[in-house]
Amino acid sequence: MTLAASNVSVDLGGARVLQAASCRLAPGRITAIIGPNGAGKSTLLRTLAGLLRHVEGSVTLDEQPIADIEPRALARAIAYLPQERTVHWPLSVRAIAALGRIPHRGAPSGESPADVGAISAALAAANVSHLAERSFASLSGGERARALFSRALAQQARILLADEPVAGLDPAHAIELFAILRQHAEEGRTIGVVVHELSMAARFCHDVVIVDAGRVVASGAWAATATADRLGQAFGVRMLMGSLEGQPIVVPASPDP
Repeated sequence: MTLAASNVSVDLGGARVLQAASCRLAPGRITAIIGPNGAGKSTLLRTLAGLLRHVEGSVTLDEQPIADIEPRALARAIAYLPQERTVHWPLSVRAIAALGRIPHRGAPSGESPADVGAISAALAAANVSHLAERSFASLSGGERARALFSRALAQQARILLADEPVAGLDPAHAIELFAILRQHAEEGRTIGVVVHELSMAARFCHDVVIVDAGRVVASGAWAATATADRLGQAFGVRMLMGSLEGQPIVVPASPDP
């Protein structure tokens, strides 16, 4: 499934926070959405997920406006992992993962064998099976991030949009999560991820959307688009780009782009 925004503008609190933004997330690829704090990255991601209404432009799923898609069908097609890691109910980790199956179930109904299998697989993939009966409130920040990731995986959507999914994770779990996203992309899913870890994005992402001051200033294949000059202009620092032991690295060098 291809998810695309065309000249999308979004107003929040009486202010325009996204202006004429266009991008395309393609199946089989991970697209990194990057830019400085307050640039509009999360707003763009939520708009692509159909969670924010745009005042101009269009958002389409396989060329069909998402506003025309029935909500349950849209929920089966798009999984969204928010930046916030708050759950307001005393739920277990397994119960959190099970929430991802709601779009697939009639109301009210118990878990089907397909639900049980999807939940178990999601817990295992997110490396939280051993925490399944633990209360979400008792988890560390990193464990909470992985528990919520299991919910998105249990949804089994063809599109996964994640807002800073590796923030607060230790290096091993961050690499593990990106490896899961890469596997999902290789299976033909469409992945969009807001990310600040530029070296991680350079290593795992195929495409990039650079957002600055509410506008998409560049988008395309990572290697051709995420140049040191473009990244420096967006982040306001001089960027050093290279590789170490075959892995790409992106390092901010000075506040002088």
